[in-house]
Amino acid sequence: MSATTGLSTVRRVIVFVLLFAFVTLAAAGLSGLFGRLFDGVLEILPGDTGRLAGNDVSGLAQSLAFTLIAGPFAAVLWWSLWRRMAGDERSAPAWGLYIAAMSTVACITSTTALLGAASALVADDRQPHGLATGLVWAAVWVWHRWMSGHRDKGPLRLRSVAPVLGSVFGLLIGAGGAITAIGSVFDLAVTSLLPLLDEGAFWWRQPAVGLVWCAGGASVWWWHLSRERVSTMRGGFADVALVCVGIGAALVTTLVGAGVTLYVLLRLCFDSSEPLGGILDPLGPSLAAALVGALVWRYHGRLATRRSAATRGAATLVTSGLALASAATGVGVVVNSLLSVLTDPLVGSDTRTLLLGGLSALIVGGPLWWAAWRPLTPRVCDRSNQGSADNGRRVYLVLVFGLSAVVALITLLVVGFRLFEFGLGGTADRSVLEDVRAPLGLLVATGLVAGYHFAVWRRDRSLLAAPGERQPGIGRVILITTAGTDPEPLRRAVTESTGAAVTVWSRAGTGAGTDAGTEAGQAAGTEAGQATAVAEALAGVTGKRVLVVTGPGSSIEVIPLGD
Repeated sequence: MSATTGLSTVRRVIVFVLLFAFVTLAAAGLSGLFGRLFDGVLEILPGDTGRLAGNDVSGLAQSLAFTLIAGPFAAVLWWSLWRRMAGDERSAPAWGLYIAAMSTVACITSTTALLGAASALVADDRQPHGLATGLVWAAVWVWHRWMSGHRDKGPLRLRSVAPVLGSVFGLLIGAGGAITAIGSVFDLAVTSLLPLLDEGAFWWRQPAVGLVWCAGGASVWWWHLSRERVSTMRGGFADVALVCVGIGAALVTTLVGAGVTLYVLLRLCFDSSEPLGGILDPLGPSLAAALVGALVWRYHGRLATRRSAATRGAATLVTSGLALASAATGVGVVVNSLLSVLTDPLVGSDTRTLLLGGLSALIVGGPLWWAAWRPLTPRVCDRSNQGSADNGRRVYLVLVFGLSAVVALITLLVVGFRLFEFGLGGTADRSVLEDVRAPLGLLVATGLVAGYHFAVWRRDRSLLAAPGERQPGIGRVILITTAGTDPEPLRRAVTESTGAAVTVWSRAGTGAGTDAGTEAGQAAGTEAGQATAVAEALAGVTGKRVLVVTGPGSSIEVIPLGD
């Protein structure tokens, strides 16, 4: 049986890899042909019969080969697979992986090509090949999204991968376009419009290009968020994308933008060693990055508050970690610049610039870390802090302490090397303090970070070891629902009552089921009543993993699983 299953898996992988390659080649060939056709329409000449081929005969031959050879192979292979797409074939991971990969590739290719063509049009340029590529790959994307949503033949696994990746891609290019547009406007406002207008420059083109990409990315993001129901997806890859991109990447953008903005403002006040134009040059893009990043971060932070306790904890830890990195960097740079007082006067331009940069990073990251981590708030070990969220906090503490300790150790070795080198007479032509002030600053910052987080880790461990202070809870709930019912009320009830991460599985059919269940579950006749019954059935249940089976009817069965 295992040999047969393994052979089927290998066969599916090979077939879908071939189908992916054939579809890609056929799309590339059609893009080339349509690009030449659009180019000929734009620049058609009377009596010119050689416009389609032009001078690039080899390029035309390649497009024809891809279209007329790979295209029929792709059609025949797809038709043979589509006719028997049922049962094991439909539930195979290879089918879901193919749909996810091709949908994502088609979405990225079509969006970038269409937005690139639109941006070129704003800049008074025409890119017919980009338009052709965008239209062909948009058709490929529509085709594969139709297959994904097919009621009888759509994949049963990995269905959420393509929508989540599409929403992430749309968010990234939309935010990037917004930063470009807003940053360009700020640059024009900070500098002066009059010289540009006097020279006849098209000052509006750069903001317009940014707006094109912003509108396109926002459209892609909105489509996947609302029409593909990414906003309702819970757990797994959807939560990972939310925390990593919506919170992590957005917060990095915000911190960098705010730090550079504050750095420019501080230089305007305390450092006039450079011309005003050079100081103000990074202000527009950095201010735009801070505004757009903060908007994206705030929006996804509010989304995270409606997710499981593990996701909320991960969002908090990511925010704390990134803010801590900014603050620690600022501390290291400030120490570096202060040590330079013993070697160079503080009024020196390099030293003053270094000090202002460190203060900017510290001022931006320090308050945010304090607000996210709340170091003065007493740590309470109760049921709501158990499971994945508590494990995430322990992993975070060990990770931060470990990385900081490693960096501190490496920095200490560098300091020791410089001191021994100076003692042996190898650096007589320069000051030893000048050589070690940068690693000393890093050593102070990482030493403080490592020491603090090690102390917090020991305190948490002592609280967890104290008898009677911790109530066992549930780490993860595997919820099996009946076919055709909305699992969202049940998932929300489990999350609110236990704080555990929830994985939802839906039956393929009604099944024979079991009549066992709680009295509250037997009395539940509506989805709201069943959600209440599920929460009551989980009261007092403990374990790392718990299986909850609902149905048929109103029956509920709770099964703690072993390790």
